[in-house]
Amino acid sequence: MSRAFVFPGQGAQTIGMGRALAEAYPAAKAVFDEVDEALGEKLSSLIWEGDIAELTLTQNAQPALMATSIAALRALETEGIGIETADFVAGHSLGEYSALCAAKSLALSDTARLLRIRGQAMQEAVPVGVGAMAALLGLDFEAATEVAAEAAQGEICQAANDNDPAQVVVSGHKAAVERAVEIAKAKGAKRALMLPVSAPFHCALMQPAAHVMAEALAAVVVDNPVVPVVVNVRAEAVMEADRIRDLLVAQVTGSVRWRESVLWMEAAGVTEYWEIGAGKALSGMIKRIVKGVETRAVGAPEDVLAAKG
Repeated sequence: MSRAFVFPGQGAQTIGMGRALAEAYPAAKAVFDEVDEALGEKLSSLIWEGDIAELTLTQNAQPALMATSIAALRALETEGIGIETADFVAGHSLGEYSALCAAKSLALSDTARLLRIRGQAMQEAVPVGVGAMAALLGLDFEAATEVAAEAAQGEICQAANDNDPAQVVVSGHKAAVERAVEIAKAKGAKRALMLPVSAPFHCALMQPAAHVMAEALAAVVVDNPVVPVVVNVRAEAVMEADRIRDLLVAQVTGSVRWRESVLWMEAAGVTEYWEIGAGKALSGMIKRIVKGVETRAVGAPEDVLAAKG
């Protein structure tokens, strides 16, 4: 049996996430303490008892979700289930940073600071109201890509997230994305709806943020991961630190090829996917991508004990 640890992206955040882990496991609490210190603020207070609107701000949500994932991993390690029990790791968008931290490619404090920079850079790349994202449900990636191309009309509109066989997210200029919603409906999409996001992630409009991340990543140590990391923009496993650095820069403007990543892992023999951190969104996507695999969400102490068997 081959296992992958997968790490959630933005949208999974909830007030209180990770708190029970921190209370049950000193190693999990140490993660939140280290992230607080790295950022020079009590992000843990915001996560556990703050305002959801403030937590959802990209610059907060990204390090918060990573901290929750790594805290869950540390709890698993306390119970004897370490990263070496996984054959692959992968993460959805910001979750790729969690995966790299889990695989010891990035230090925890560096990961927290990189995600704070990434969140701010993505937010600042495009003025509020200029960009947008929309989910197209019931169209496959090829059909969604055609919709985006038709909707662009000289503006940016790209297929940003290939989440599963019937869910693709498009991103770009607001007017173009609104056109994509109408075109998708006309082409038979089950649903097409604008998403409540603050910026148009994973499209060419994010190029200013990619420049910022190139500088930030050049200033941190990136090690070869101890477990192969299946990366978003390539949908295949990568083990070389220099490639990882380049691909994290490319990821800012590139598509999140999640469906293809899961198919790649299935072809590599993965039969068991553990979603480490907040929520169960990836588990749902995985079950729609490949049939007959086992998924497990590990985000609370009881999940950790259940995983221990």
